[in-house]
Formats: sequence, C-alpha cells, structure tokens
Amino acid sequence: MLKVESVSVFYGVIQALRNLSIHVTPGEIVTLLGANGAGKTTLMKVVSGIHPLSKGRLFFQGQNLVGVPAEHILQLGIGQVPEGRQLFAPLTVLDNLLLGAYIRFKRKEKKEVLKDLDSVFDLFPVLKDRQKQRAGTLSGGEQQMVAIGRALMAKPQLLLLDEPSMGLAPMLVNLIFNSIQILPHRGTTILLVEQNAKAALKIADRGYVLETGRIILEGETRDLLDNKEVQRAYLGKEYREVWE
Repeated sequence: MLKVESVSVFYGVIQALRNLSIHVTPGEIVTLLGANGAGKTTLMKVVSGIHPLSKGRLFFQGQNLVGVPAEHILQLGIGQVPEGRQLFAPLTVLDNLLLGAYIRFKRKEKKEVLKDLDSVFDLFPVLKDRQKQRAGTLSGGEQQMVAIGRALMAKPQLLLLDEPSMGLAPMLVNLIFNSIQILPHRGTTILLVEQNAKAALKIADRGYVLETGRIILEGETRDLLDNKEVQRAYLGKEYREVWE
C-alpha cells in the first residue's frame, strides 16, 4: 500500500530524515517509535505531501507521490490526524466532522457522508451527544476523538495518526487506542506515530524505531517487545504488562 524508499529530508541545512525506508500493507497497524526530534512527524508530513523530500521515492497503491500536492494525496486516500489535534475551536463538533468530508461533498456524496457520520458516532458515542457543542470546549480526549473522526470523514484508505495519546489521562489513552484498533476491521490501514511505546506496541502489528532520522530497528511487535534496546529505551521494567 505505502512504500517509502531511501527518503532524505532537510529543513534548511539540517537533515531530518536519512535514507529512510518503510512500508505499510493493507489492514496493518504500523507504529513509528522514537524520541522527540527523531523524524517521526517529518515522515508523516512527507507522506501527506506537506513537506517535500530531498531525495528518495514514495508510492501509494503503486502511484508515485513525489511532487503531488497535499490535497491530491488526500483525494487518493491518505488522511492525517495531526499532532495537537488542530481543531476549529469556535465551530461545533458536527461542523468539524463535516469539514473532514469537504472533498466528498464536492463529489456530491452527501448520502454516503451522512452514513459515515453515523459510523463516527458509533465509534465515539460521546460525540453524538456533543455534536452541537463547540469543539474548543471539549475535554482533551473528546477533542482527540473529533480529530480522528474528522480525518475518517474523508474516508481514507490509509490514516496517519500523529501522537494521539498526547496530553491524555491513561484511561482516555486506552479508550482512544481501543478505538484505533477497530479501524483496520473497518477498512482503514494505520500508520501510527507515538511516544507512548507501550500503548502503541499493544495494538500494532509491526513497528519501526527512529533515531536522528534513521531506522535503527524494525520488526514484528513481539520481536520489538523482546528487544533489549527497546525495553531499555522505551518500555522500562514493567514492559511485559502491556502484553499480558
């Protein structure tokens, strides 16, 4: 589905990604782990067309994405939930969700859009009760639900999730991640950037570990959980609890 091949990215003279390669196949949840500044968000921006790559190749469903504008990438089926949610705070929950489907309204898919709105409310029932409420007045967890729901309203085949647990209490982290785990069963493949390695590895099929713009480890979830370096750097002494 997604192939990132030998990609390098610069911000001015600073190199953010270094000859990086990953792949995501349909129906997977693939997680990117790494400390702040490792290049995780930069990779998301490259895939979604927000930031240009300096060299390398990028394919989605066999189509070359290099140089393709972000709005066209969305139309091809890649959606993104940005770090920090970035909702339209003065607008209602309903308006935020419907804005996620603006491309589909252009295609006159109103009936399908309303059906998918019900699907979002099924995934996050609290949003149905809050749909007339201004998004800026919601709790952090509810705002994250709106951000995910808004991205889903574009009906993406691949959803990029950037730090969905940021600033959330543990109970809400579990709720959000349980919902993310459902999405592949609904036809949405997930590429997940997350500093909460325990939560990410609990739901992911595979993972990559980034360090200063490079992939230093990759593998199935079980292999990463058993890796001593991953345990030391990201999981701590109680790492096994995430899997038990």
